[in-house]
Amino acid sequence: MTTGLVLGKFAPLHKGHQLLIETALQENEHVIVMIYHSPEVTRIPLPVRAGWIKQLYPQIEIIEAWDGPMEVGDTPDIRLRHEQYLLKKLGTTAITNFYSSEFYGQHVSEALRANDRRIDSKRTRIPVSATVIRDNPFQNRKYLAPVVYQDLITKVVLLGAPSTGKTTLARELAKIYETAWMPEYGREYWEKHHSERRLTMEQMVEIAVVHRQREDALIHKSNRFLFVDTDATTTSMFSMTYHNQVHPRLAELASETKNRYDLFFLCGAEIPYDDTWDRSGDADRQVFQEQIKSDLLLRHLPFITLTGTLEERLRIVSNILQNFDKYRPLGDQLLNWQPLN
Repeated sequence: MTTGLVLGKFAPLHKGHQLLIETALQENEHVIVMIYHSPEVTRIPLPVRAGWIKQLYPQIEIIEAWDGPMEVGDTPDIRLRHEQYLLKKLGTTAITNFYSSEFYGQHVSEALRANDRRIDSKRTRIPVSATVIRDNPFQNRKYLAPVVYQDLITKVVLLGAPSTGKTTLARELAKIYETAWMPEYGREYWEKHHSERRLTMEQMVEIAVVHRQREDALIHKSNRFLFVDTDATTTSMFSMTYHNQVHPRLAELASETKNRYDLFFLCGAEIPYDDTWDRSGDADRQVFQEQIKSDLLLRHLPFITLTGTLEERLRIVSNILQNFDKYRPLGDQLLNWQPLN
């Protein structure tokens, strides 16, 4: 059986890496991809990077190299450390072809007694590198699969009762950060389909599903951040208000929001109430606001409360976002957070 090997950090996985992997798949009966931990290069966890490859190429065997050599260079000592590590990690597995586009293709192939399959070493077919992409993922997103790019975007959801400024804030943040934002689909749907100011439970499922579909479609247009007005938990609370129950599918979608968003902001209900015909009054707003807050607390979701004027709220969000990294512990970031003057 022929076995091909591809190794790297895949930080992030891009079309150049995919060219190596797909060539290996064409030329071998079995393909192994070894992924290095590499915290000195990227904070994206190894399992996330491995997950990209698993999703795109489920037939591949993946080896997670948590303890691989950190040094990079073309000295005899560094070459030897990498070669010894690979031989130990692979054990008795014989490699037929080793795929790379870098200088190490020769010495690694020799150590493995494999064919040196150097692919696009001059970057003529895929003119990009992971370093260039890390510097500006948005400008180079054409080299990234959607499953990869979505993990480079920080998804910020704005929650709160009706008339708490979510829409205005999301729109203004999108302008400031030159990125996309997702309007609340529920309101658009309600205006078109309500019957005597009510929707069925099945219609509320449709709201949550379409909202998420539209949100996903905006990822590729997003630059670092995607600002989202409302999530499925709010829709489920409306269902409880009007039907005293939640459709199982809607409950499932609501539960998934915990892992769907990276930052939760709760917009305060102290601003003047906009008493439009489609709303039920400030008293109901205050109750709904407390319900949303309680839900966040019960689900142990860290959130930041936004109060004050639009400018003050924008300042708070900007202070949080200026150094926010979705792959660093939030507690560590808050310890080091310094407010802007």
